[in-house]
Amino acid sequence: MEAMAEALKNLKLTGESKTVWTYEQMLQNRCDVYNSKSGALDGVDCPICKNKGSVMEIINGYVTTRECRCMAARKSLWRIERSGLRDVVDLYTLENYETREPWQGKVMETAKRFLADEEARWWYFGGQVGAGKTHICTAITTELMRRGMAAKYMLWRDEVVQLKACVTDDQQYNAIISPLKTVPVLYIDDLFKVEKGKFPSAADVNIAFELLNYRYNNRELYTIISSEKTMNDLLDIDEAVGSRVYERTKAGGYQLSLSPDKSKNYRLK
Repeated sequence: MEAMAEALKNLKLTGESKTVWTYEQMLQNRCDVYNSKSGALDGVDCPICKNKGSVMEIINGYVTTRECRCMAARKSLWRIERSGLRDVVDLYTLENYETREPWQGKVMETAKRFLADEEARWWYFGGQVGAGKTHICTAITTELMRRGMAAKYMLWRDEVVQLKACVTDDQQYNAIISPLKTVPVLYIDDLFKVEKGKFPSAADVNIAFELLNYRYNNRELYTIISSEKTMNDLLDIDEAVGSRVYERTKAGGYQLSLSPDKSKNYRLK
């Protein structure tokens, strides 16, 4: 403050007339210089902050740097990038989900109701292959990210293999499973997906229980699940796992199970 006051005292224009900047003018100049500079943030081209992510302004006589409003969009894009869904978020949207059949209309209605329900946290969509389960679950997860929540995408058959491979190494195992337990929004795609004719192993069930039980006990966490298993199949695989999913999804009716029906497999059309 003393240095700025001294600069004000000594700041004069040459010539007969002498002009001294006021303290407020000095502050405004500092803001103008900062706001005129370009930054290097990507994802959004913002004319306000010029891609710095922040703007400088005067509040109550003090220079303050605040986050630019473009950061909401940038953070949404960054969340999508980290979630593992970057390549499909534009393709798998609610707007792109076809509702030509009554059952598809029910799926859409239920998804919209889930997103409008402030109490809803768990969603389960299981059964028939090719019926758009990944599409609708991705659309739900993307909408939650756009609301400001961090999310992770877990392709079950890939990540469970990694977890089983390091189950005897506590440090490595926890490094993989802990983020899946604690992330605000977890989307598990193809839960209990195994080779045709095989049954999920005890290790598969143990990992599913550890993961889902943690999220079951932490009620504010969102858990979105797709699977080729119906809810009854899930209960048959393991009642402890299935009953937790059932309990968390039953109240709002956010559990959808499609019985085998090739007419609902849109990959065949």
